[in-house]
Amino acid sequence: MYRRALVLLLTFGLAACDTGSPPAAEPTQAATEQPVSGPQRTILAFGDSLFAGYNLAEAEGYPEQMELALRAGGINARLIDAGVSGDTTAAGRQRIGFVLDNATTVPDLAIVELGGNDLLRGITPDQTRENLDAILAELAERRIPVLLMGMRAPPNMGAQYQAAFDGLYPALAEQYGAALVPFFLEAVYDQPALIQPDRIHPTADGIEALVAATSGAVVDALPPQ
Repeated sequence: MYRRALVLLLTFGLAACDTGSPPAAEPTQAATEQPVSGPQRTILAFGDSLFAGYNLAEAEGYPEQMELALRAGGINARLIDAGVSGDTTAAGRQRIGFVLDNATTVPDLAIVELGGNDLLRGITPDQTRENLDAILAELAERRIPVLLMGMRAPPNMGAQYQAAFDGLYPALAEQYGAALVPFFLEAVYDQPALIQPDRIHPTADGIEALVAATSGAVVDALPPQ
């Protein structure tokens, strides 16, 4: 039942997003690569299977590919892959303190990507918001800037649920002064060739598309050196 539900999430665009035109292809890395310089910028990628790189080689996951993209742009980036497949916002809330306490250095930025598994389990938007609120509060207490990756509910969950769920990400981003990507899967959700045969998780090419679509937001969210 969970798998069928997530298929619906992807099929319906996690809430009927404006599809628009496909993102323009970016220049090749060889054409844009710059020498890496400056102090190391440590970025915590905190999320679920979309960060954990489900069914992909280790180097093909979102954090690993984002690190390569940032370094190709001259940023001395190191991404910490803290994605756990199956994590709900409640599970993330339980482990955020442990992850931060055991980090070898305080992250310059935390990318928070959670909520899809809450949709799968029919968790109420109020609970999802409460859990994300606690995660963002923990990061704020430690003065770690945040880039929040938004998710969207499918219309078959009802208009009231959809409005409450979709609205919690921009509301929390505003509350905590966090940067926001309104819909993390915007670049792939309606592109079957970029989704694995399970119709759930991005392929390696799909991850590349997500990185291309969100790398600018990551760069903008990094605090000044």
